[in-house]
Amino acid sequence: MDNNPDYSAPPLPTSSADTPETDVAREAAGRSRRAFIVGGLAALAGVGGWRWLLTRPADEGTPWPFRRVLDANGRLSQAYFRETRLAPTFPKSMATSRQNGNIGLKESFVTADWRMRVQAYAPAGAPARVQEFTLADIKALPRVDMTTELKCIEGWSIKVNWVGARFSDFLEKYPLATANGREARYVSVVTPDKAYYVGLDLSNAVHPQTLLCYEMNGQPLTSPHGAPLRLVIPLKYGIKHLKRIGTIAFVDERPADFWAEQGYDWDSGH
Repeated sequence: MDNNPDYSAPPLPTSSADTPETDVAREAAGRSRRAFIVGGLAALAGVGGWRWLLTRPADEGTPWPFRRVLDANGRLSQAYFRETRLAPTFPKSMATSRQNGNIGLKESFVTADWRMRVQAYAPAGAPARVQEFTLADIKALPRVDMTTELKCIEGWSIKVNWVGARFSDFLEKYPLATANGREARYVSVVTPDKAYYVGLDLSNAVHPQTLLCYEMNGQPLTSPHGAPLRLVIPLKYGIKHLKRIGTIAFVDERPADFWAEQGYDWDSGH
């Protein structure tokens, strides 16, 4: 045995519980537990918030918080709208077609019996006056030929050649949107069977590229594309391009719109 007075026994091994690596692991575990708890509470709050949103009273078929957001989008789109802002036009050779959507296009429809019924603007509860028009009446207006891009809300687009009469020319000849020095704010357009309907600001309806259209890609409209007369409005998504016009009404209250009731933006501009 060494009797050296300077000798000291080596230190005892440190317990594994006291190593720096263990301290790090303990801290990580604590943070993981906290993160799990915070994440769980956030998920519960998210689920609760989503349920709250879905149970709010409906406004035009959509819970009102969502409708407020959609209306804000619509106001932004409308603020961007200008009569002088035109959709791009393209060579007629680029035109194609695609069949999409058949709501409001009853197979039993007889084109020869078609008439477009227009309810004149009647402010302050005045009796509404209704006037009927034939396709010949529309074709008697100045003919407009344009090729524009039809944009679908689903994300696809095609270029289409349209021929028809400007909505503004129709109203110039038949001033049905004004009465007693006042002008309607909105336009309602509905199919003959009332299954499909769109609403427009009057300013959008009288835009120079908004047409009452009777030809597509060099041919008269076919039934799947809205024969005999459809709405074309290139600054709006395709959901506003109502096929087969039955009734037009000029009103002061924002009219119902089929896809707005399904949760889409009422304005639907792009």
